[in-house]
Amino acid sequence: MQFNIETERETDGRWIAEIPEIPGAMAYGRTERHAKAKAYALALRAIADDVEKSKRVPQSINIGCISA
Repeated sequence: MQFNIETERETDGRWIAEIPEIPGAMAYGRTERHAKAKAYALALRAIADDVEKSKRVPQSINIGCISA
């Protein structure tokens, strides 16, 4: 599995990070690093739920970064 974290700075100074391939893996943070960490945690929870339900274990998970 390979996903990309997309980040962008909002006009109010907050950062938003999203992993488009995983619905709901989007988070705001005070810094780009905080936003990425929150989105990454949401993605891992979603993947864990999917593994638990389907019993299919991904061989690897790779998440890269794209900044806007």
